[in-house]
Amino acid sequence: MNTIFLQLGSNLGDRLSFLKRSENLIEEFIGKLEKRSLVYESTPWGVKNQENFLNSVIIVKSNLSAEDILEKCQEIERKLERERKEKWSERTIDIDILFYNKEVIEEENLKVPHPLISERRFVLIPLNEINSEFIHPQKKETISELLKKCNDTEVVKIYEV
Repeated sequence: MNTIFLQLGSNLGDRLSFLKRSENLIEEFIGKLEKRSLVYESTPWGVKNQENFLNSVIIVKSNLSAEDILEKCQEIERKLERERKEKWSERTIDIDILFYNKEVIEEENLKVPHPLISERRFVLIPLNEINSEFIHPQKKETISELLKKCNDTEVVKIYEV
């Protein structure tokens, strides 16, 4: 059984509903949701003039390969009406594979661990909440250590409904 860390993000429409719907579809098509972080609100990373994002990180157990999980994540994004316009554009849902077990995967369409984990507080904060001692397989540091070193200045706070 594989352990997968997924990051969920939404900044269009009913953001919280898109996060919850994506979790339900992940359980239906990928595997069992083992753990979830709180939902965090963050300013857009890398771009301006967009609505704030809601983000969370989940841990899923699955028998699927990393490639199959990527395909299922993209299928779920399409079901939830994500349109791929340009890099970092607004979206109903974004599902990123952060970690797949402790493997390093370097393929054209799939890079695991996600290459920007250590630069993004909106990923590190929920990751730290659910597994602060997980060791990044390339950087050889825990999530809590990466969070302490992160230079990202975007605002990330717990989202209260």
